[in-house]
Amino acid sequence: MQSVSQAWLVLQLTDSPFRLGLIGTLQFAPILLFSVVAGALADRLPKRRLILATQAVLCLQALVLAALVWTGQVRYWHVGALALVYGLANVLDMPARQAFIVEMVGKGDLVNAVALNSAAFNGARIVGPAVAGVLIARFGVAPAFLLNGLSFVIVLAALLAVHARGLPRPRREATLGEEILEGVRYATRTPRVAVILSLVCVVSLCVFNFTIFVPLLARSVLRLGAEGFGFLMAAVGAGAVSGALALAGLGGRQSSLRAIFTAGMLACAATLALATVADFPAAVVLLFVLGFFAIVFIASCNTTLQLTAPDALRGRVMSLHALMFGGVFPIGSFVVGATAEAFGIRAALAAAGAAGLLGVAAIFVAWRRRAS
Repeated sequence: MQSVSQAWLVLQLTDSPFRLGLIGTLQFAPILLFSVVAGALADRLPKRRLILATQAVLCLQALVLAALVWTGQVRYWHVGALALVYGLANVLDMPARQAFIVEMVGKGDLVNAVALNSAAFNGARIVGPAVAGVLIARFGVAPAFLLNGLSFVIVLAALLAVHARGLPRPRREATLGEEILEGVRYATRTPRVAVILSLVCVVSLCVFNFTIFVPLLARSVLRLGAEGFGFLMAAVGAGAVSGALALAGLGGRQSSLRAIFTAGMLACAATLALATVADFPAAVVLLFVLGFFAIVFIASCNTTLQLTAPDALRGRVMSLHALMFGGVFPIGSFVVGATAEAFGIRAALAAAGAAGLLGVAAIFVAWRRRAS
């Protein structure tokens, strides 16, 4: 709900694709800058306590944004500053939360746990955007921000009820910088980890900027209001839930690298195809397909990394995953926003999809040559 409302609010305040992209840049820039440091901290600190702190900050961020909108005081720079706060909390939250999953369920159930977690997360992508669209159309964006802030109370209560504490493993005496280098060396020298991280970087850069290109597609191409935009975002969520449940239905089997490559290629192809849509039904179908293959791709990459990484390095490896996944969003958001501003959203989608296809193909060729 917040991502939909934030995007719509920015367009109401500025009517600028470039400024919408800039908000995405501010929101994800901390991941680009501090992700590897956050991963080392996640391996040093009790994970549940760290997640409680970050979720509390995210709660306050949403409530402040709701108050600013409700009182009529909100300005574009407020949205940008609060997006930066979101990014700073999220950069600590992501590696800690990802590494905490395996400590709650164990490696035997990790594939299903990640898939079901993705289904729950993306279930919110179905309900949230649709509800947000109706709320925005009838009452404005403030109620959506308020409900998001209040929802964190449930999150915090659930975390307090979890028995696993996520205590750090005993470690040798080393500086934070040495621990960061240890994680980077492991990732670059382990072929399976290196190829997965490369794929995540390319596909995230080209495909996962939903909060930038979907509102622009809705507003500029399909001429839809807030409700239509909400339902387009819900189509992405419905596809993602379907993909996550399909993974859970595999019975805990880990996806092969070939299947991961295929899912990445299809997600990029769906992004390219979006550049051609001219009506609402076609957009819904393509966004469903995009959501399906995007979540199959990213959830499979997640479980592969977690099952490959040793326990002592998991936080650092997952921070590199966060860097490749969320850290490239500032670049992708900026490029999509700037391209859409200059040439239109169709050109931005075509460029992103084509670049993604070329990038995945290049990594596949390099992987095959190394394997042979």
